[in-house]
Amino acid sequence: MKRRRFWFATLLAGCLVAAVFGVYYVKSHPVVFNESLWGHAHCMPQATGALLTYADDHKGMFPYHTNGYGDALLLLTPDLAAPYCLTGPGYGTAAYEQAIASGGHLDERRCGRVYVQGLSRSNKPEIAILFDKVAAPPDHCHFPRRLWWGYSRDVGFADCSWRSVAVEKWPEFVRQQVDLLVQAGLPKQEAQRLYDEAK
Repeated sequence: MKRRRFWFATLLAGCLVAAVFGVYYVKSHPVVFNESLWGHAHCMPQATGALLTYADDHKGMFPYHTNGYGDALLLLTPDLAAPYCLTGPGYGTAAYEQAIASGGHLDERRCGRVYVQGLSRSNKPEIAILFDKVAAPPDHCHFPRRLWWGYSRDVGFADCSWRSVAVEKWPEFVRQQVDLLVQAGLPKQEAQRLYDEAK
């Protein structure tokens, strides 16, 4: 009887420790449990495909809007890209859907991806034009692998290719990208401001 109680108490304590650790992990790693936990939620390949189609229809120029990159991205919806393609980890489609429905403005702060305006297909192909604001496990990495997978940001480039950049490589990537944008004619302060939006 004492032995049975001991094992029951041990099992109960183990479950309690696992539950406390589980709650702590979920609260301290919210992007692991975001929209991509079970399925595909954001799609950089579709976003870069939409940018390519837009550029092909506009003499090689990518979308541009004087009200900011949020409104420039709206030029891709709904005909070329679904809102979920343009959002990043931790951001839903509600901001896009509201702006589309009202024909209104999309505040850059509500966009899950930063879009670099003023570029065209003639720019250097290695210039990043679209990137996730928040680093997270990759979109195609679902539970349970998300628990141990490293964080990265999906990035789309001026040649409409894309890849993930790991967080440990992000600072050097940013330095290179700011230099490339300055060479392309963007003021350094503006180039740095765009990358400062990445959290």
